[in-house]
Amino acid sequence: MEGERIFMKNKKRLAKLIFVAILLLIIWYTFKDSAGDIVAQLQKTSFAVLVAIMAATVIYHLFEAWITYSLARRYNPKFKFREAVYCAFNCSFYRLSTLGSGSGVAAIVYLGKKGVGYSEATGLYMIQYMVHKVSVALFSGLLFILNWKVMSVNYREYGVYLGLAYALTVIISIALIIFAVSAKSHQLILWIVRKFNKSGKLTPALKKLEESCDIMEKSTSRLLKDVPSLISMVLKNMAKLCFWYCIPFLILFGTNEISLLDSLSITSLSVMSAAVIPTPAGVGAMELIMTNLFAVLVGVHKAGAITVLYRVATFIFPFVVGGVLILISKLVVTVHSSHVFR
Repeated sequence: MEGERIFMKNKKRLAKLIFVAILLLIIWYTFKDSAGDIVAQLQKTSFAVLVAIMAATVIYHLFEAWITYSLARRYNPKFKFREAVYCAFNCSFYRLSTLGSGSGVAAIVYLGKKGVGYSEATGLYMIQYMVHKVSVALFSGLLFILNWKVMSVNYREYGVYLGLAYALTVIISIALIIFAVSAKSHQLILWIVRKFNKSGKLTPALKKLEESCDIMEKSTSRLLKDVPSLISMVLKNMAKLCFWYCIPFLILFGTNEISLLDSLSITSLSVMSAAVIPTPAGVGAMELIMTNLFAVLVGVHKAGAITVLYRVATFIFPFVVGGVLILISKLVVTVHSSHVFR
């Protein structure tokens, strides 16, 4: 049974990797004639630019940690901000290592170990994810309006994708709320589990699941009723997104080819449009759309360089930081354990 579960898990992971590989091949084929220019542009990138975009990513994660910290303190007043920072980078590590599917589980497990009940942590993460998606959508629409002249002239045809992304955001948000707070959805889950419990072996787990559903329903309902906190979370998310969306501006800083508002609005449109294409962690779709959008203003070679550096800053760098933090935490636990057993 365990071997079959591992096989299915590896099969799904392989399918994701193949899908991503196909998308990356499409991107390579699309921009292969510009590959040399893109590499040349990357070689011109200064160390100061690399430091600036990495710093932007660190600040992004500090805002993410602030949001997690504010929520987790409701359930465990002793929860520390540095633990929230660790949680943010821990999620980034699992986002890449599992191609998007494991970041939520990683957050729930970590919060559970830090004194936030797993039921509360599940509801907390769902609300945090939902507010993040809503914030991305609201911010994208706001930026499109603020930069109307540039966006309407160059990207009017992307309005359809923007509309689809908004619809998808609404569907995801509603689904998360229903799953977290609806007693009927919990009854459906419990009914399915009971169908597989004819032998009675799952009865202890079933009772625990019933308690968890009840706790999650009550805790999430309280969060959703706290309107000031929800508004605060949206504003924090928008501030957080600024530090990722400004990366293209930082890369081309001093060239006057794009303004900060251009950077924010075009990157935001890239994120929203890529959300319509169901790829693991957005890999492939994001690169294709972002390169095409920025190419309108700065040319394909610079747009390609922007996309590569954006992915390094927002995907690879936090993955590495998360991996280092996980390694350090494991070493600390190992050293502590060795001292205890002496």
